[in-house]
Amino acid sequence: MKTYPTPNIRNVLLVGHGGAGKTSLVEAMAFTTGATNRMGRVEDGSSISDFEAEETKRHISVSLALVPLEWDGFKLNVLDAPGYADFLGDVTTAIRAADAMVFVVSAVEGVEVQTELIWKMAEDSGLPRAIFVTKMDRERASMSRTMEGLRAAFGKGVVPLYLPIGEESSFAGCVGLISGKAFRYPSGPRYEAGAVPVELTGDLDTLRGELIEAIIAESEDESLMERYLSGEDVPPEALIPDLEKAVAASGIFPVLCGAPTKGIGADLLCEFITNAFPSPEERPAVTGTAPGSDAEQTREPKDDGPLAAYVFKTISDPYVGRINLFRVVSGTLHPDATVFNASKGKDERLGTLFTLRGKTQDNVSSVPAGDIAAVAKLAETETGDTLTNKAKPFVLPRPVWPEPLLPVAIAPKSKGDEDKLSTAIHRMTSEDPTLRVGRNNDTHQTIMWAIGETHADITLERLKRKFGVEVMTVPLRVPYQETIKGKGKGLGRHVKQSGGHGQYGICNLEIEPLPRGGGYEFVDKIFGGSIPNQWIPSVDKGVRKAMEEGVVAGYPLVDVRVTLLDGKFHSVDSSDMAFQIAGSLGLRDAVQQAGACLLEPILDVEVLVPDSFVGDVLGDLSSRRGRVQGTQPAGAGRTVVSAKVPEAEVVRYAIDLRSMTGARGSFTRRFSHHEEVPGSLAEKVIAQAAKGKEAAH
Repeated sequence: MKTYPTPNIRNVLLVGHGGAGKTSLVEAMAFTTGATNRMGRVEDGSSISDFEAEETKRHISVSLALVPLEWDGFKLNVLDAPGYADFLGDVTTAIRAADAMVFVVSAVEGVEVQTELIWKMAEDSGLPRAIFVTKMDRERASMSRTMEGLRAAFGKGVVPLYLPIGEESSFAGCVGLISGKAFRYPSGPRYEAGAVPVELTGDLDTLRGELIEAIIAESEDESLMERYLSGEDVPPEALIPDLEKAVAASGIFPVLCGAPTKGIGADLLCEFITNAFPSPEERPAVTGTAPGSDAEQTREPKDDGPLAAYVFKTISDPYVGRINLFRVVSGTLHPDATVFNASKGKDERLGTLFTLRGKTQDNVSSVPAGDIAAVAKLAETETGDTLTNKAKPFVLPRPVWPEPLLPVAIAPKSKGDEDKLSTAIHRMTSEDPTLRVGRNNDTHQTIMWAIGETHADITLERLKRKFGVEVMTVPLRVPYQETIKGKGKGLGRHVKQSGGHGQYGICNLEIEPLPRGGGYEFVDKIFGGSIPNQWIPSVDKGVRKAMEEGVVAGYPLVDVRVTLLDGKFHSVDSSDMAFQIAGSLGLRDAVQQAGACLLEPILDVEVLVPDSFVGDVLGDLSSRRGRVQGTQPAGAGRTVVSAKVPEAEVVRYAIDLRSMTGARGSFTRRFSHHEEVPGSLAEKVIAQAAKGKEAAH
C-alpha cells in the first residue's frame, strides 16, 4: 500500500452493540473500495476482520481488527471493535488511535446498552461521531423508530443525513438530504444517482430543512444564515464545509443508513468519512509528559516533528511472535530504525513496517504522522507504550482499562503443561491488558481474572490454540482463614524407637488468640534445657507448617500466640525433623482444646447503577449477607451503593450484576477485613473441605 499524506488519512473506529452489524459493514466497505474481490460473511466465518478461530466459531468479534481502505485519493484506517462488554478493553485503547467514531445501530433492535456505554466514552474523549443504521432490509426494520431511540439516548444533535427508500424487503437505497438526489443500487455496491421518488419529496423537504437549520446553528457563517432565512435555496456545496466543522466540534451527529449485506450504503459512508470527518492534522495536539516528569508536553501531527507513536494493540502470533499496532502521533517512522520505548526506558530495533488488513500483511515504506501501521518482534513493547526519539523522549498517558472482576481458578491439564503455562500467560496478558493472572498463596490456586464468562472461555481456548497449553477450570476456593477462640494446651509427642536410629521429640505448648490481624508469635519459655536450644527453632518451624496447612478445614491458621513451655529430648534419637513433627502435633492438640473457628474475607463493594435499579441492587446485596453502608447520587441519573459483603457471596457478581441491570451496572471491590463465618455456613465449608481432601486422596 502506498504512503498517503496526513491530510488524506482518516482514522475511524466502528463501534456498537454486539450483533449490530459492524463487521458486515466493514466487509461491505472493503468490497466497495476494491480492497477485496468478494463479500465475506460473518455467518460463514469468511469476513476479513473476524479471522481468529474463536471469532469464526462464535460468529462474533472478540478482538480489535484493522482494515485499511483506499477511497477517492484517501486512506481510511477502519478499526472494527468488538461489541460485547467482555472485550471493552479494545475499545478503550482504540479510541486513542482514532480521530472519529461511527456508531453502528441496528434498524431492528435500535439503541442497545453497549452503544450507550461507548457513547459516553466517546463524549469523554471528545471524538466526532456519526451513526450508521444498518439492517434496513431486515424484517421489522424501522428508520423512524430508530431515530426516535437515537434522539432519546443522545439528544437533538442526532440528525439524519439520508432518508431510506423503502424499508424491510423493499429497501432499495437512500435519498441524500443535502444533495437532494436518490442513490440506488441496481448493479453492484456503487450507487447510481437519480431523481427522488415522488412519495418522498415531502419528507425530504421537511428533513432537509431540519438538517440545514442544525448545520447553520453550529456555523459561524452569518451570510449562510441570512440566505437560508430569506428563503434562498442553499446549494449543497455551501453546506459541506460547515457540516464538517459541526461534526468535528461534536455539535451534530449525522445519521446514515444502509444494508451492508446487500451492498447498499457502504459507498455513502466512505464518502461521508472523507468529506465530513477530520484528518489527523485537524485534530488537537496530543498531550503527554517527559519520562519521569509531570511537566506536560504536546506533540503536533507533523511529519517533520519529533517522533511519537502510540501502541494500541498487541497480537501474540505463535509463528510471527509479538505484533504491535501503532499510530504515529508525530514525526515519521521508517523501517529498520532504532526507537526508544519511553514507557519502558528501553531501545527497540524496528524491522519491516507493514499494515494489516485482517490477518493479511502489506509492507509500507514509511509511516507519516497520523497513519496507522504494525511492526513485529519488538522485545519489550506492549499495548499502551509510547515509541519516541531518545533525544526527545515523550510519554503518552496509559489507558485506564476496565477492571477484570470475575475470578476463575485454573490449572494445567497435565504436569507437562505447568512450565509452558507461565510463559503462555505472560504472552496472553501482554496481548490482553484486561486479563490478570496471579497465584493466591492462601488457597494455592492460580486465579485468572476476566471481564466475563465469554472473556474467560476465549482466553482458555486461545491458550490451547496459540500456545499448546491445555488448561482446565477448577472450583474456586475462597481464601478463608482459621483462628482460635480461647486458650488451650497441647502435647506434641513424636517417639519412634523400634531398632536402629529412632525419632524422639516431645513438646508442651500453650496457645492463645491475638487481636484480629495480629499474625503469629512464638514465645520460648524453656528452662533447664528440657529441649536444647538447637531444637527450639525446629518446634517453631513445625508449628508454622501446621498453621499454613490449617487444622479445621485446611485454611491458614492466623492470629495465634504459641508458647513453648516444656518438653523432652533424647541424646541420640532427637532430630530437627522429630521436633518439627512434635511442634505440629502439639499445635493441633492445643487447637482442639482452645476451640477453632473460620474467618471469611469481607469486601468493600461499591455498585454504580442507574437509579431505576437501586432497589434491586439493595435487595440483592442483602440476600448475599451484605451490609449496606449507604447510597450516594453519582449524577446522570445514577447512584453508588456502598456495602460490606462476604467475598464468598460475590464470586460471580460480575455476571449477576450484568444480568440484573442489563449490563448498565458496574462495581468495584477491595478487601476490608476478616469476620467469623456464621456457624451453619462454617459447617458447610468444613464439610466441603473434608470432601475435597478425600477426593484428593
